[in-house]
Amino acid sequence: MVKDRRILLAVTGGIAAYKAVYLARRLVERGADLEVIMTESARQFVGEQTFAAVAGKPVTTDLFGTDRVSPHTELGRWAELIVVAPATAASLSKLAAGLSDDLLSATLLATAAPVLLAPAMHTEMWEHPATQRNVTQLIQDGHRLIGPAVGSLAGGDEGTGRMVEPEEIVKAIEAAFAGPLSGWRVLISAGGTREPIDPVRYVGNRSSGKMGYAIAESAAARGAEVLLVTSSHLPLPAGVESFPVETAEEMADQVWRLAHTVDVAVLAAAVADFRPVAQFDSKLRRADGIPELILEPTPDILAGVTQLDDRPFVVGFAAETGSLEGARRKVTDKGVDLLVANNVSDEGSGFGTDTNRVTIMRPDGSTDEWPLLGKRQVADRLWDLVLQIRQS
Repeated sequence: MVKDRRILLAVTGGIAAYKAVYLARRLVERGADLEVIMTESARQFVGEQTFAAVAGKPVTTDLFGTDRVSPHTELGRWAELIVVAPATAASLSKLAAGLSDDLLSATLLATAAPVLLAPAMHTEMWEHPATQRNVTQLIQDGHRLIGPAVGSLAGGDEGTGRMVEPEEIVKAIEAAFAGPLSGWRVLISAGGTREPIDPVRYVGNRSSGKMGYAIAESAAARGAEVLLVTSSHLPLPAGVESFPVETAEEMADQVWRLAHTVDVAVLAAAVADFRPVAQFDSKLRRADGIPELILEPTPDILAGVTQLDDRPFVVGFAAETGSLEGARRKVTDKGVDLLVANNVSDEGSGFGTDTNRVTIMRPDGSTDEWPLLGKRQVADRLWDLVLQIRQS
């Protein structure tokens, strides 16, 4: 559930900081991509080298004097989830008030990632009206608290204020990543295939793979297990397993091998329809004259998936120029459950852009035209629609 997830563990100055070492170990064992930051107070309880050894990375402790130009913004943008454990009364107060006078408080203000807080303090501090006001504000701001628990506190005291055990925090972290697609296994294809002519040239298209990667990223963020068959070299989204390919034949082999193991297949790749019948072993040269290229069809990947006996729910894509009539025929001819069509000649909707304007087509002939949206927005809306259909 947390494998390859980018988790930022923030450790503040309380005796429960020693438990955060065990928490870090559990997350690393589960495959999380873990970064640790510590407040100056936390360093009085546990050495930063301890966390560095567990996480396998240097610990960041200050806004200044690091290799990062802007550590709070870089870490805030990097993190998919920030866990503050322990979260002292002081750290809760700063976050509730919007203060940003140290690395942790600045990072919490510079992130759009969800924040999980594990409070730890003496009972009197936890029950103080100011702390309770801060907790109410933090919940209203959308932050999640886990604990505190009742038990032994510093100095031999007993009462409410003990940080919950690391294993409970791990479960809360896993739940935070569990979304509406939890338990789903999905297959996505992305990028344009390249069909070799000679060792340096190929028949291909302008697809960047951005749409497919946005769909993969969105699915992973919603808790799905994501298999991405791709010819693109874009950065791999967190929580996504990649299967690199280059040609249509290679993509077909991977997609058909995996398709019967998944719940949903979203085939967003721009697969070349034709390839050279023969490939030249050496580079073609101008001096040798104009070569004759004879083309043959590539495998029909989409049709191959829809014809499987144990086929998944299938979403096809159709990149058209001008009329979308060809896409409408594709819905019936290929037997898809949904088809996403777009006119790549429209401004902002072509290959390589960060936006897309699509039309959703269904087997019953109904269509839904979406406005120009960011590709991640298209991906999110697409998964909402697939979820709605599959649960109806």
